[in-house]
This record gives sequence, C-alpha cells and structure tokens, in this order.
Amino acid sequence: MADASPKFRTPDLLPAAPAGELRVSHDGLDFWQFMVAGSVAGIVEHTAMFPVDTLKTRMQAGSPPCQPRVGLRQVFRSVLRHEGPLGLYRGLAAMGLGAGPAHAVYFSVYEVSKELLSQGNPNNPVAHASSGVVATVASDAVFTPMDTVKQRLQLKSSPYKGLADCVGRVLREEGIRAFYASYRTTVLMNAPFTAVHFATYEAAKRGLTEVSPDSANDEQLVVHATAGAAAGALAAVVTTPLDVVKTQLQCQEFCWSACLPRSI
Repeated sequence: MADASPKFRTPDLLPAAPAGELRVSHDGLDFWQFMVAGSVAGIVEHTAMFPVDTLKTRMQAGSPPCQPRVGLRQVFRSVLRHEGPLGLYRGLAAMGLGAGPAHAVYFSVYEVSKELLSQGNPNNPVAHASSGVVATVASDAVFTPMDTVKQRLQLKSSPYKGLADCVGRVLREEGIRAFYASYRTTVLMNAPFTAVHFATYEAAKRGLTEVSPDSANDEQLVVHATAGAAAGALAAVVTTPLDVVKTQLQCQEFCWSACLPRSI
C-alpha cells in the first residue's frame, strides 16, 4: 500500500477518537477506511478483469483428460460465438458478493499486520511478506465460497440458472463443505502469491522512488502502477499451477461434462 506523505501522517489532521474508543490508524487512514478502500478496489479490479478470468477458468477446467488442450483465442471465439459478449460476464454477481467483503478484510488486515510487524522499520520485506500471508488466510475464508459459485457459473454448459440456484443446489446436493473444497489449495496458492507480491511491490516502489526522489510525489501513480505490475507478474508465475488445481477442485463434480466441445 502507498505510504502517505508526512503531512497526512500529522495527528492534527485526523479527528480525535471519542473517549474510550480504540482507534487503529496507519498511513493517515483508519481501520474502517482501509476496509472501504479495499472493498472498492477489489470490486473494480475483479469487474475489470472478469472476462479474462472467465477465459482462464474455462481453459483450466477444460484441460486434459477431458478434452485436448485449447488456446486463449479458441476459447474466446467459442464464448462469443455460442453465448455472445454477456457470456464473458456469467457469474459476475457471485464475484461482487465475495470480492467486496474479502478485499475489505484483505487490505485492512494487511495494513494492521504491516504496522504491527514492521516495528518501526517500514522497509522490512519480511514484515510485508508476512502481512500478506496473514491477510490472505483471512480474506480467502471469506471469498472461497463465492469464488466456487463464480467458477461453476463461468463454465460452458453450466447446469445452474444463476447465483441463487447454484448456492441452493450445492448446499442440497454436496453440502456446505463443497464451498470450501479448494480452501487449503487456495491458501497454499495465495500465501506465496501475496508474500512475493507485497515484498516485490514494496521493494520495487522503494527502488523506483529512490531513482528520482525529487519528483517522487509527482510520479506516485506511475510508481505504484509499475511496482504493482512487476509484483503481480512475478507472483502469478509462481502460483499459476496451483490456480489450475483450485479450479479443478471447485468444479470437480461436473467439470468433465462441462468441457469445451471438440468443434471449437
């Protein structure tokens, strides 16, 4: 997360907490502000990338032995031809219901953990990585059930009519444990992802800022975007294999029957 400039850290700029109320503040923001900011960021991020996520899910769930491996272009053409552009957004409601609360937990827990673990050393990469892991364990517990629903709705020939139908049928036919079938794999995937991501992000951000310290404040957006892109790319390379396993676990009840047709 971005470190606020000194003026925003000045206690006088923050309203005093009522007597007897515990207030958690870091980088000039309160705990509830991290939750709101994280929730909005998560929904915007997942909504913007949802079509790509749909293609990724279909490629992962439709891999051998179900069908011969297909490429991104083939999957994309198949969705447009058989379902139209809206097919890329099937399961969006489930994503919204899960991503908002999960990212609120994620960013708030990360910032609080980062503050506690840094112990006066804001450039401690171990604290950044550890905070990311703690945040992942907490947020994945919130997001995994809706992520399972989202994945099943995204598949071609999904047997569910929509969000409510999917939740109801999974509960009746497979039980509540089905929503968490991939939780351990998700944590095993996201823990190293966030550890690598945040450690790389903080280091890249610091390095980019040191290149041109005089203009750091004027280039904050470029610095954060570049650092975030580098961190995300490296973390994705490390964790993609487990992401495939996660998709297979979430859709294991019918993924073989929902594979892409050979005529693609």
